[in-house]
Amino acid sequence: MATEGEKVQVKLLGATLSPFVVRVRIALALKGIDYEFIQEHFMHPKSELLVKSNPVHKKIPVLIHNGKPVCESMIIVQYIEEAWGNKAPNLMPEDPYNRANARFWAAFVDDKLFPCLRGVFTGQGEQLQKAVEDSVTNFLLIEEALGTNHCFAGKAYFGGDQIGLIDIALGGLSAFIKGLEKATDSVLIDPEKMPLLSAWMDRFFKSDGVKEVMPDVAKQAEFISTRRASMISPPTSN
Repeated sequence: MATEGEKVQVKLLGATLSPFVVRVRIALALKGIDYEFIQEHFMHPKSELLVKSNPVHKKIPVLIHNGKPVCESMIIVQYIEEAWGNKAPNLMPEDPYNRANARFWAAFVDDKLFPCLRGVFTGQGEQLQKAVEDSVTNFLLIEEALGTNHCFAGKAYFGGDQIGLIDIALGGLSAFIKGLEKATDSVLIDPEKMPLLSAWMDRFFKSDGVKEVMPDVAKQAEFISTRRASMISPPTSN
């Protein structure tokens, strides 16, 4: 468990519905690190602390450890593993090849998959349909890897018997993905076409350290629907 010292020296700037913040909260929970959660609001001006802590992007999440800020969700997750490497579980494989493989698929989630999901979030009509198709194509690649990649095929998680870097990268988006499906009446992860990925997501959702910080899917869907509606609403006349 975290010490009293850790409680006052670790802060997280974030929002409960942000999938990127969820990643960091999962990593902190798995490591048993206590922290102060400072809520930022999507529709409010950015706080002075956020702008000061992340002057380049001015985005959440930001982890502040001993007064020093660390930005970008997957960089933060890897920082947590390195800064608290003496705490189980290990979020990164020890073997160099397996570690490189984990980084590859974590990057795939951010560089290939998430832009498609963002397209689902913002898209309408044909653009929405194209974004859904592109998302499904990338999910199918992950499904194939779950069955063939020797680093994690046949195991409970991408990290093996315990949650690891890829699980956090993809799993942090789980409620967002499910919320997108509800809000857009789309099927992104079809249990029949992607049985391995679907089973993994259900398993991940119920895992200790995950279920406690995972946003409620109904609230996530409501938030997504509201934001989508605001993007297509005509401007109000004076």
